[in-house]
Amino acid sequence: MLIRDILLTKSPDIHGIYPDEPVNVAIDKMVKLDIGSLVVLQEARMVGLLTLREILRGFSHYGREFCDMHISEIMQKNPVIGAPDSSVEYVRAVMTDNHVSHLPVLEGEHLIGVISLHDVARACLNEAEYENTMLKRYIAM
Repeated sequence: MLIRDILLTKSPDIHGIYPDEPVNVAIDKMVKLDIGSLVVLQEARMVGLLTLREILRGFSHYGREFCDMHISEIMQKNPVIGAPDSSVEYVRAVMTDNHVSHLPVLEGEHLIGVISLHDVARACLNEAEYENTMLKRYIAM
C-alpha cells in the first residue's frame, strides 16, 4: 500500500493557518475541527507545520502568554515530509524514527495532503487483516 492510497480514503481538505496568526487561533481551529495539526501557509505555500506537540511545548515553556505568540515562533519550520508513492511501511518507519505524528505529503512542490500516524496504523491493520483473510482462504482450500 502506498501513501497515495491512504490519501484517497481521507477528505481532500487541507487545514492551514498563517504564520503571523496567534497561537490561540490555531488552538481554537484545531479543537473545532478535531485535528492534531495545521499546515502553516504563506502565499499558498507550506512554510511549516504546527502540531499538538509544539503547542504543549509552548505552554510548558512560556505559560499563558504563549497564546498570544505568533505561529511562526513555535511551528516546525522544516517538517519531515512524505511522497505519495512511498510505501506505508517506509513512512511508518520514518514517522516512528523521527517521532512525527503528522506528515505533510508533497508531490513535487505541491502539498497534496497530510497523514497522521493514526492513518498509517489503520492502513497497516487493514492490510494485515486482508493478508490474514487471504492466508486463511488458502489454507482452507
